[in-house]
Amino acid sequence: MSLAVIFARAKVGIHAPLVHVETHLSNGLPAFSIVGLPEAAVKESKDRVRSAIINSNFEFPASRITVNLAPADLPKEGGRFDLAIALGILAASGQIPQQDIAQYEFLGELALTGALRKVDGVIPAAMAASSVNRQLILPESNQTEIALTQETHLIAGHLLQVCQHLCQQGPLSEAPKQALHKEAFHGPDLSQVKGQHHAKRALEISAAGAHNLLMSGPPGTGKSLLAHCLPGILPSLNQHEALEVASLYSVSNQPTRPYFTTRPFRQPHHTSSGVALVGGGSHPKPGEISLAHHGVLFLDEIPEFNRKVLDVMREPLETGRINISRAAQQIEYPARFQLVAAMNPCPCGYIKQPNKRCSDCSEIKALKYQSAVSGPLLDRIDIQIEVPALPKGLLSSKEADSENSLTVKSRVEQACQQQFTRQGCHNAHLTQQQLNEHCSLPESLSHILEDALEKLGLSARAYHRIIKVARTIADLAQSPEIEKPHLLEALGYRQMERRLQPNG
Repeated sequence: MSLAVIFARAKVGIHAPLVHVETHLSNGLPAFSIVGLPEAAVKESKDRVRSAIINSNFEFPASRITVNLAPADLPKEGGRFDLAIALGILAASGQIPQQDIAQYEFLGELALTGALRKVDGVIPAAMAASSVNRQLILPESNQTEIALTQETHLIAGHLLQVCQHLCQQGPLSEAPKQALHKEAFHGPDLSQVKGQHHAKRALEISAAGAHNLLMSGPPGTGKSLLAHCLPGILPSLNQHEALEVASLYSVSNQPTRPYFTTRPFRQPHHTSSGVALVGGGSHPKPGEISLAHHGVLFLDEIPEFNRKVLDVMREPLETGRINISRAAQQIEYPARFQLVAAMNPCPCGYIKQPNKRCSDCSEIKALKYQSAVSGPLLDRIDIQIEVPALPKGLLSSKEADSENSLTVKSRVEQACQQQFTRQGCHNAHLTQQQLNEHCSLPESLSHILEDALEKLGLSARAYHRIIKVARTIADLAQSPEIEKPHLLEALGYRQMERRLQPNG
């Protein structure tokens, strides 16, 4: 039979649509053409496939070879189709049998020797193949990623091994499976932070409700250390969340995360571009906000970021996803991240600090420095706190300073469990309907909140976010309703907003 159809998977965002690799051998002068919207790397597979077949001691057909990658309107990129194309040629020329080939899907780039090389985006492909009851055959170098899916797939190191398996002469090995277990957090512990009890309380509330957090204060007060402690008090990722995160790292060709259930922590440099932050490129790849999905995006020295770069996060902070539109492709990536930012109050960091020499930072200069954080972006940050300088003698004190991260994490997990039982999501992600249902305020508290908003000049968005923070505080206190102390504490976490506004 001179026609063969092999199944493979393309890569479109974190999805893996099915591709039919149709190979036809016909009479005529020897030629090899690939059609179906292939990019340059796919077209170059002709030379890799030819050499791999010959060096694997098969015969390369002296025929007119046409390979169609269907559907034709789906862009194909990379060397992921090499193995499927080679098997299509061998099957169409009768060198390997076709009776069982429809049970499998194939991914892998071929070396000239016939060895299989690693490809990206295998986790979405493996999950999609399992959903249609087919096994995926892929390179051995992808087995670390594929182990995370808990699905039964096969690995091979060479084209010959795949052919022997299809000829029933030597079965391939199954990819190992990695059991889901909660790893210990390897970052800093909250007990290492001296003092700053107000900031630690804000960090706990932020973790319990997935609220965005902004910390302002002079250098050396522990802002960055607090931010790095946050993943240690967040609940571990469940299987579904962990696979979503692993899929994003897979399609972006990032190294596999060593801690599967620990929430991701991303810290881009302040020179990062808007594309680096939200994703993009001619073939759009995930940016930092997507790589921080279900985790933390930490922006240290946030005023040093370009204001336009910061403002590209405004929509993802609301929707939890990012739509990247280019002339050739439109891709949607998930971006449900928790923003944590740190800043100094002025360029030198010591304005209004006693016993510190400020390098000529006037109020106007400090205000200009702070205005890098635009009002609309600041409006989306639920908790805004000041982290003051430590009192004298505290750093040299050897007394036990505070609770460790595990103790705080247990309270956070209990509060998160309450939220998911009650409404199915974190408090920070409540819709307007859910907010009305689960966070209704008595008339007396509503008046207090409205008066505070009028005095502080806050927006309607801030009104709803204060209620969400108050609901989280109530959850930590095991209170079924929002009470006056909870609301007043939540209002206290917005005191910076008026000062940070350029005209505040």
